[in-house]
Amino acid sequence: MISKQLQELGKKRIAPYPCEGFLLGGGNEEADVLFVGEAPGRDELQTHKPFTGRAGANLNGFLKEAGLNREDIYITSVVRSRPYKHDVKSSKKPIEERGNRTPTQKEIIAHAPLLDEMINQLDPKLIVTLGAIALKRLVGPNINLQDVHGKPFCTRLLQLPSLESSKLVRGERQQHVFPTFHPASVFYNPTLATAITNDMRQLRSVLDWLHEQG
Repeated sequence: MISKQLQELGKKRIAPYPCEGFLLGGGNEEADVLFVGEAPGRDELQTHKPFTGRAGANLNGFLKEAGLNREDIYITSVVRSRPYKHDVKSSKKPIEERGNRTPTQKEIIAHAPLLDEMINQLDPKLIVTLGAIALKRLVGPNINLQDVHGKPFCTRLLQLPSLESSKLVRGERQQHVFPTFHPASVFYNPTLATAITNDMRQLRSVLDWLHEQG
């Protein structure tokens, strides 16, 4: 789907930052629904599949609420390499033993061309953003996930205008977006499990409507 040339460019652009590995994504390349997460973690780099381990198990359960399974969707992430903790305490450990962390804006920009191109090629009817990082990358920094989760809307996505740019801009493409929380969020806030379940039931209705529209 994504050319080898663009993949190599993505690896080159992320190289200056404390990130490791590279995982393009996975799933049905003809899917109508694209799920976008934050970044692969240690588990994902070991299995070479997106959303494995505990977060993956949670996602599989939530997908059932939406009437979906992994074969129905394609899953990728804002950043395709694992951002690892890079502080004084963790730097004493080997990279593979350091914890995962949230990607920085520079890391998000580094891999922005990969996500832009994947959206162009997949041309999904719906993009489901998993967590605030994915939502803000595609929609804008001022949107609040707590306010919009489970509420589909149509918008023009943010994209990188050129490889030399360091700022995302609004494109012309209109895209249906469905925000929800990241499946791993329930590990630190178990009450979100109910919110995600309700969001997924709403997602089922949204998908039924989109399919009716053709």
